[in-house]
Amino acid sequence: MTENTYTPPKVWTWDQASGGKFANINRPIAGPTHDKALPVGKHPLQLYSLATPNGVKVTILLEELLALGIEEAEYDAYLINIGEGDQFGSGFVDINPNSKIPALLDQTMDPPLRLFESGSIMLYLADKFGAFIPKDAAGRAECLNWLFWQMCSAPFLGGGFGHFYAYAPEKFEYPINRYTMEVKRQLDVLNRQLADHPYIAGEEYSIADMAIWPWYGGVVTNQVYGAAEFLEAHTYTHVLRWVEQVGERPAVKRGRMVNRTWGDASEQLPERHDASDFDKVGK
Repeated sequence: MTENTYTPPKVWTWDQASGGKFANINRPIAGPTHDKALPVGKHPLQLYSLATPNGVKVTILLEELLALGIEEAEYDAYLINIGEGDQFGSGFVDINPNSKIPALLDQTMDPPLRLFESGSIMLYLADKFGAFIPKDAAGRAECLNWLFWQMCSAPFLGGGFGHFYAYAPEKFEYPINRYTMEVKRQLDVLNRQLADHPYIAGEEYSIADMAIWPWYGGVVTNQVYGAAEFLEAHTYTHVLRWVEQVGERPAVKRGRMVNRTWGDASEQLPERHDASDFDKVGK
């Protein structure tokens, strides 16, 4: 033990900010902090999101569905600025009591059906439109294995490794080592799977790829956390092959732009209401 070792009190109390990035929006209670109605557009699906990896999963899927010619997948995408606390507005909390993006309203239902948690949204849309999820029992099970793998694994990558490596107010060896070990193990899991299969769940591109790609693709290409060298990302050759392959899909390129407000202007589309909106990006 070092002289800086923390001894937890018998009862934890929230008496100071935690520090680090996003500390201003962290709190130990749920529910809305202010009244704010959400805008509602004309399309069947209403998305409220931000282009973080969890948000990008859903916009990629929606763009892929539209690319198949499924007009019923048309959507309006409204920006939820989590840095400003938009996720704690009363309208958003009504859709997602957990105050996390993304959240979706299906207006084809009466009353409109709310959906929250990215995996739930993706599974619902894939089933609703009969696309990007295998129809046979074995194929569907394998796809869902990997979809839920991502849901369980990404918190170690983002809330664990990403937080302590990139966002915490100070660098601490123990948590960085702990989560680095786990992230490298996860990358090895993916690398071994992709050594024998072109896509995550087998021969066909699916919602499993769309869910995993924004998180792990961003890490190995150094787009998030700036840790590709630290993690020796170049050694995961099969992951890199797959990341490039998926990233070249036109719908993936469009999906990455939606609800993005940072980076190059040519990749930002803060709100999306029509396919023609992409023609205006960067202009």
